[in-house]
Amino acid sequence: MNKNKNRQMNNIFLAAIALSLISSGCSHSKKLTDSSMHFAKNIVVAHRGAWKTNSLPENSIASLDQAVKIGCAGSEFDVHLTDDDSLVINHDAVFGGKHIQKSSYVSLLETKLSNGEPIPTLYQYLSHGIQQHTTMLVLEIKPSEISEERGEHTAQKIVELVQQLHAQPWVIYISFDYAIIKKVLELQPDARVQYLNGDKSPLELKNDGVMGLDYHYSVFKKHPEWVKEAKDNNIVLNAWTVNNAEDMKWLIENKFDYITTNEPELLFGLIKRP
Repeated sequence: MNKNKNRQMNNIFLAAIALSLISSGCSHSKKLTDSSMHFAKNIVVAHRGAWKTNSLPENSIASLDQAVKIGCAGSEFDVHLTDDDSLVINHDAVFGGKHIQKSSYVSLLETKLSNGEPIPTLYQYLSHGIQQHTTMLVLEIKPSEISEERGEHTAQKIVELVQQLHAQPWVIYISFDYAIIKKVLELQPDARVQYLNGDKSPLELKNDGVMGLDYHYSVFKKHPEWVKEAKDNNIVLNAWTVNNAEDMKWLIENKFDYITTNEPELLFGLIKRP
């Protein structure tokens, strides 16, 4: 009698787990296809978040929130891999006097950002960023200063985490390292990637499956033919880091898809909001 009762209880327990997993999967599927996910239809990408006007720390959760608040189409941020394989958000290779790629995550926590935030992990940043459906997350993978293999390992860990969090609809990958760009595409062939270094033509990028070029604006002034070539080949045009109104106007006149800037409010003043 007790054995039968235990068996019945186990069956009920397993059925409850199965139902929970099915419900979770359905909920996630609905989230990814939710029609409320409409990224802002403008060209403004906040460089390291929208930090400057309110004196927020660059690459902080607060600067991401501000980019979302003012309606940016995208918010860019930078990712390093620590010595103990933690993915953290910071632009410079050094944080709090410590070389990030040669330090442990715990040691980096000894230093706070200017607003009191700890250095964000990629897990924290993405988990927070995918709670909104209006601003894309432009994820720059920093090259390794240790080895090319370490750089590709960084790319692999990042792509795995993005997939684990089901954050693909939000994320655009960018990098100066072409080996990292190709590694991302190897791991996720449909990934949206943009190359930063400025040494490849739009046609070269298209042949490698790279969907966008994100070059310093001076590169496009040296190679104005690349603007037309990109458009003819459906390659996304982005430019960094554009903080001057005259340069912004030139890019707007040439119908760039995105402009990455430390001055998103200035750029908003030059374009018509939808």
